Amino acid sequence: MVREYSPQRHLPPLESGDRLTRPEFERRYAAAPHIKKAELIEGIVYVASPLRHEQHGKPHSRVITWLGVYQSLTPGVDLSIEPTVRLDLDNEPQPDAALFIEPDAGGQTRLSSDGYIEGSPELIVEIAASSVAIDTGSKKQVYRRNGVLEYVIWQSYENKIEWFCLIDGDYRLLSPGADGIIRSQVFPGLWLAVEALLNNQMARVLEVVQAGLKSPEHNAFVQQLKK
Repeated sequence: MVREYSPQRHLPPLESGDRLTRPEFERRYAAAPHIKKAELIEGIVYVASPLRHEQHGKPHSRVITWLGVYQSLTPGVDLSIEPTVRLDLDNEPQPDAALFIEPDAGGQTRLSSDGYIEGSPELIVEIAASSVAIDTGSKKQVYRRNGVLEYVIWQSYENKIEWFCLIDGDYRLLSPGADGIIRSQVFPGLWLAVEALLNNQMARVLEVVQAGLKSPEHNAFVQQLKK
């Protein structure tokens, strides 16, 4: 049987360090189903290494639990795990978590005809283990330049969380209050008990975010999204 010609069979493999346009990156990524995560940052390809449980899988699960509770009780806000995000012609990251206001509620993103997020999610979280240099360096600048309003980096080897907020075109570090809680400036009611999250005290993390969900500012935010 003569097999039909498929251009994808003749594409070069997708490898870290390749300098590609976004369309070419997408073509090679689609032709490499064995690659589970690859990103295009400033026109350079980064293929993810295998992910360890303690340094990535475990903190990732805690973050998703925290964000999932907030999203489930905030109509007009959506959550995605490791989505491909088309930011601009040279950048197509796949962040560990993206929390964003739905387009119909006035958010910054939209869904493309083929189902991808286009534009900048309002909040992105990255679990930085082997990728720490990228997440705190070039990727941080890409997110800032594209208007990602809040960027959270969990440096798992150092067991440290940094939460940045975009103010006057630059990222400013948000500090916990006297109660040890960081409060989002973009998503009212999204409260984080930082030390509890770092120490896997998830009952405390959920207690704090649930208190945020009952706050007057969260109620006002939900009403605003409904307009």
